[in-house]
Amino acid sequence: MEHIQTAAAPLPAGHYSQAIKANGFVYVSGQLPFAPGAQRVMPPGIAAQARQCLENLAAILAAAGTSLDQLASVQIFIPDVSLWPEVNSVYEAFMGKARPARTVVPTGALHHGALIELNAVAVCP
Repeated sequence: MEHIQTAAAPLPAGHYSQAIKANGFVYVSGQLPFAPGAQRVMPPGIAAQARQCLENLAAILAAAGTSLDQLASVQIFIPDVSLWPEVNSVYEAFMGKARPARTVVPTGALHHGALIELNAVAVCP
């Protein structure tokens, strides 16, 4: 097992890794829409937050030696299903040809007041 960490995505604020690379897969921990850096800055609005989460995901995958094209599964958590159309629009534009399996879960309030959180599993060629 290899622990993945990159300064190009928010560093963990707790006892966990940004991702774990094991047995040909990369397991990416939940990503809130914080910009990289020491301060926990979150952009306003669901579209900007969705984009930030996806940028964080892409950075972590790159650090692990893989990419969005190798995603097998993405789980998205949102506080209200009414946010889904805007999230889906950002997701579709960001993912391009990548079409991983996907789950969307309306959860109620998310940590730090975020409007989205996601985690993912990718193949590591």
